[in-house]
Amino acid sequence: MTVREVEHEITIAAPATAVYRLIAEVENWPRIFPPTIHVDHVERGADEERIRIWATANDTAKNWTSHRTLDPEALRITFRQEVPAPPVAAMGGTWIIEPLSDAQARVRLLHDYRAIDDDPKSLAWIDEAVDRNSRAELAALRTNVEAAHAAEAVTFSFEDTVQIDGTAKDVYDFVNEAGLWEERLPHVARVHLQELSPGLQILEMDTRAKDGSTHTTKSYRVCQPVQKIAYKQVTLPALMTLHTGYWTFRENEGGVAASSQHTVVLNTANIASVLGESATVEDARAYVQAALSTNSRATLGHAKAYAESRR
Repeated sequence: MTVREVEHEITIAAPATAVYRLIAEVENWPRIFPPTIHVDHVERGADEERIRIWATANDTAKNWTSHRTLDPEALRITFRQEVPAPPVAAMGGTWIIEPLSDAQARVRLLHDYRAIDDDPKSLAWIDEAVDRNSRAELAALRTNVEAAHAAEAVTFSFEDTVQIDGTAKDVYDFVNEAGLWEERLPHVARVHLQELSPGLQILEMDTRAKDGSTHTTKSYRVCQPVQKIAYKQVTLPALMTLHTGYWTFRENEGGVAASSQHTVVLNTANIASVLGESATVEDARAYVQAALSTNSRATLGHAKAYAESRR
């Protein structure tokens, strides 16, 4: 049985603890790994966890489950894929983050793997894939971790919640059936919904702003009946470099609390062209939050009317 062990490394201009945190806390992955749509914890303990990852690949999306062991003291994270895709028989590895100074860290990415039936051609294929992917992943990690660390001041999250006298299923169905939004939501001018597989969607739509203008957005959505719909927007308006979010549906004594959560990174380079030369980061934040919140509350309001009419 041939087990191959390889290592790649890169230097990142950010503190080692910040790099570790961004990799360890999987809610950051849509920010630092561009292909990642959403990550959920399947199981979670003090230092071990199972995570399910949804990511884009060649204009589509896929998901898999990995087991991770976290060591914040040593700044190490080990991982192992639970069901590797052929021709891989086993695949695992370790992230090791080493401080070089207060503002710089070395990231080492170790892999160990073997091929099904120890086939030499398969092993050579895996060698090439791991090398190519590791180099690309570390380069993207450096770019995006440095950007994320620098953008902490322009990164923010917020949530809107509406209480609905109805069932979680009816509210979930309204948000899940986004292909009908052109008929159901006044602020949606056009919509195209593609279901890649059960619960995995591509949503493209034109949304009307208050001034009558429209803008096109494209998102990947992960739908988990009837609790949560998470998404990552991949076609973004000018004032954002990142927009992720999720809808949640929590039943309570009064029916269901339906929430829309957003996480945004502002595109500061476009503030002046969009809002005027005198506009500040706070102006841009208020503008973006108002626009997103208005659309979310409109959607939740129509979902409320829909669900309550079906009681």
